[in-house]
Amino acid sequence: MKKFTLLLPLAAILLLPASVLAQGKINSVSTVVRDGVELVKIETDGAPLVLPETFSIQSPARVVLDLPGYKSALPSNRIELNQGNLRSLNVVETDTKARLVLNLKESTTYKTEVSGKDLLVAIEPAAKKVAASQQDQQFAADGNSFSQPLSDVDFRRGTDGAGRLVIALPNNRVGVNIAKMADGLTLELQHTTLPEGLRRKLDVSDFGTPVRMISSRQAGNATYVDLKNTGEWEHSAYQSDNQFVVEVRQRKSDPNKLGSGGTFTGEKLSLSFQNIEVRSLLQVIADFTNFNIVTSDSVNGSLTLRLKDVPWDQALQIILDAKGLGMRKSGTVLWIAPKDEIDERIQKDFDAVAKLEEKTPLQTQSFQLNYAKATDLLKQITTNTGNGGASGGQSRFLTPRGSAIAEPRTNQLFITDVPAKLEEFRRLLVTLDVPVRQVLIEARIVEARDTFGRSLGVRLGGGDMRAAKGGDGGYSLGGGNRVGFGTSYDNAVGTTGMGGTNNAGGNFINLPAAALSTGAANGSFALSIFNSAANRFLSLELSAMEADGKGKIVSSPRLITADQTKALIEQGTEIPYQNSAQNGATTVEFKKAVLKLEVVPQITPEGNIILDLDVSKDSKGADTTAGPAIDTKHIKTQVLVENGGTVVIGGIFELQETQTTNKIPLLGDVPVIGNLFKNNVRESEKREMLVFITPKMISDRGEMR
Repeated sequence: MKKFTLLLPLAAILLLPASVLAQGKINSVSTVVRDGVELVKIETDGAPLVLPETFSIQSPARVVLDLPGYKSALPSNRIELNQGNLRSLNVVETDTKARLVLNLKESTTYKTEVSGKDLLVAIEPAAKKVAASQQDQQFAADGNSFSQPLSDVDFRRGTDGAGRLVIALPNNRVGVNIAKMADGLTLELQHTTLPEGLRRKLDVSDFGTPVRMISSRQAGNATYVDLKNTGEWEHSAYQSDNQFVVEVRQRKSDPNKLGSGGTFTGEKLSLSFQNIEVRSLLQVIADFTNFNIVTSDSVNGSLTLRLKDVPWDQALQIILDAKGLGMRKSGTVLWIAPKDEIDERIQKDFDAVAKLEEKTPLQTQSFQLNYAKATDLLKQITTNTGNGGASGGQSRFLTPRGSAIAEPRTNQLFITDVPAKLEEFRRLLVTLDVPVRQVLIEARIVEARDTFGRSLGVRLGGGDMRAAKGGDGGYSLGGGNRVGFGTSYDNAVGTTGMGGTNNAGGNFINLPAAALSTGAANGSFALSIFNSAANRFLSLELSAMEADGKGKIVSSPRLITADQTKALIEQGTEIPYQNSAQNGATTVEFKKAVLKLEVVPQITPEGNIILDLDVSKDSKGADTTAGPAIDTKHIKTQVLVENGGTVVIGGIFELQETQTTNKIPLLGDVPVIGNLFKNNVRESEKREMLVFITPKMISDRGEMR
């Protein structure tokens, strides 16, 4: 059978019956100032006086001293001091001890000393504390007479984003001094040596804490560890047995909390105990927090603990981690026991609840659904469902004895289970049976086209009709010889009068302006030179064409769909074509040339919209033997767009330029005159397509219209 010990806070202890007689008395309290240090002198008699158990609170600033076995003989439980940093002194008695609480104006350091039957408490002034904070500040006094090596120097990141330097000390008597600099901290570990493997620099900036660099070095009989920090930061330190920890975190706006977003937010306290029993340490926490602490009899052992300005809940967690203990909280009561014992108790509680559910009578209740479908919801709450409203299998949300049936005609769910699960399921439906938000998606597909073409050409012809009219054809070469010209062989022979065809309309050069892709007719200019007898001709025709065109096609599909529901809209033509089947028969098949918008919207908690988009714009292309080709423009992507915003999800730009020259060799290369023996064609075409998407959540029917 397990045994437990109850550690009550001080207020509860006052209610216990007197069972322990006081062995000493506190007779008087006085104050004096020596060398700028305020001394509080507490005179006692009776029992032997030893150093009391003490701890301090940062906010409000207090120093607490516990004298076991003493009672107060002071005329009042509150004494006004009003000297320097001292405000007052409060005395609280129990049957086992007397507690002295020094109320200060500002938090500072202190020391206690026993002189015969007098207890002296030295309170350093706040001004001296500020000056000392820029120098070495003693964390723990040195208790070693020779140097021993450190075991490890490690760095970790805490759950609250703090940098944690963890040093494994050779024992719990190592003296530690902490010096705070503008850019970091320097730790002095007295009477320690640093192994070669630990003499290093660590770049810890990737951990995402205020600490950027850690370096360790040996100097004399001490080890120094330097921490370089950035930004606004603060630190806390604690020692648990042989482990010394320094935490550096971002400075908080509220000095009473451990850090923005930190786990520990209790009031800060400072503790320094050497080999104190864990039970006594938990009693100090209980007195400080006013919590009732119940400890198992298996909680035992002692602990060396030093804390400087650490939240009380973090101090409690440090104690539990050091001794492998766990905690359960119920109201103002904390149950502390070994983790295995707590796990065993939790498992027993679960088993008791399960047995109670097995004996509880079942009830059946109907649930009317307004927006969700009963059959769909039944699949979500069960892992194995039947068809047509059949009873479900093993349920995800119900007990093993529970079952669910869907009625699609009335859109109801019938649940059979214990009353507690029925109430839990009713609260679940409040979250699940809600209207789904809708999204209006509008797409604008803009196609722009810009074309330009230019073509230049010439036709040159001539004829000699003198021989056909009874004269001498051709031109004299002397000696009775003549030469005749024609646009062809027959025409040249006909010019001499020897017969053949004499066509005056033939061409020497036939390179007119070429037709452009626009299909428009060419412009031309013609000139003919002839003599008065009309028997010699020279014909010249210049032709040219220039075309400039611009066009824009805008397609704007739009649709409305529910959140996380796929929607599709398409418009276009299905083009028929003949295809040969394997048996030799001819079949008619179709190809789609459509404008299509397919989308799946998802509304984020911030009100933005994630879109899974599939947009295509197809058109009929060239005809082939296998059927018509399809010219495709297709975009498939996922984007995040703000509600009502517009985003360009893609674009295609095409530029096609051609330049062609046809000419007669040699003659076409002659400058200036060579233009009469060639034609030039130049064409340029630009195509650009952009796709704009605009999603918008629908909050009322007016927007749907």
